[in-house]
Amino acid sequence: MTGSHRVLTDQAFRSTELLGRSYESTWSGALSFLRRRYSRDLEGVDVAVTGIPLDITTTNRPGARFGPAAVRAASAQLSELPAFPWNFDPFETLAVVDYGDCFIDHGRADEIPQAIADHAREIVSKGVSMVSLGGDHFITYPLLEAHAEVHGPLALVQFDAHQDTWPDDGRRIDHGTMFTRAVREGLIDVDRSIQIGIRTHAPEDYGIAIITGPELHRIGADAVIERALERVGEAPAYLTFDIDCLDPSAAPGTGTPVAGGLSSAQALEILRGLGAIDFVGMDVVEVAPAYDHAEITAIAAATIAHDYLCLRALRRRKE
Repeated sequence: MTGSHRVLTDQAFRSTELLGRSYESTWSGALSFLRRRYSRDLEGVDVAVTGIPLDITTTNRPGARFGPAAVRAASAQLSELPAFPWNFDPFETLAVVDYGDCFIDHGRADEIPQAIADHAREIVSKGVSMVSLGGDHFITYPLLEAHAEVHGPLALVQFDAHQDTWPDDGRRIDHGTMFTRAVREGLIDVDRSIQIGIRTHAPEDYGIAIITGPELHRIGADAVIERALERVGEAPAYLTFDIDCLDPSAAPGTGTPVAGGLSSAQALEILRGLGAIDFVGMDVVEVAPAYDHAEITAIAAATIAHDYLCLRALRRRKE
């Protein structure tokens, strides 16, 4: 016994509660994201965390299919203590489950976008928000498709080293062209969208606002937060965080690392300042654990998703 709480192992399967923090040892037990209960029963659920283990669309190093498992493992240490710097338990007010992974048949590549979109529809059609663990960045396209069916065109808040707006003929399955496709299909409200941390060039920006990596380093986190809040306004928004937005020193475990990026401290400070935005869903993508060291990339990704949930919980507490 610990206080009034019975200590359980394997709470991902044995817990009967949707709310409350974990009391399981961080180094043992069945892994789920933040020790949340594995369930596909969405009754009473606010947010479903799900893995999208795809990496066949990468243009450099593969391995992001192992990202969801790595991020779940890294999240264990975040599951037991009061959330820092929030100093509250987000799961007192936010009911979150781990929904498991989307099934992807790698031998039927042409069916993958539909499979991911249908997986997302099963969740968002029930009024439940999603946190998706990638997987390469292509997954954001079918996720946007499912979310836009419910919410209409979305403001995109994209943390990334790459714009991902290379030419697309409407059929490519590619982690560098999917936002071109999303813009052309009206899934993104470009006038409300912003890309943060960009350190490469693409032929088109489609009117999406851009804060480059060098500019971010010059103006600082507070100015970035102000510009993002002004850009998005009150529009429903989708957050996508490509882990290569971080500098390779902070996130070596990714497929297309680019020097000159954000530290994890900078990224978290900016994310924590975006609580006024009406986010309807988010993903964190491109974690490739084979290239990671001491799990620092997976830890960063898990913390980003954790802090997003804290933002959602804080918004709920203020309602």
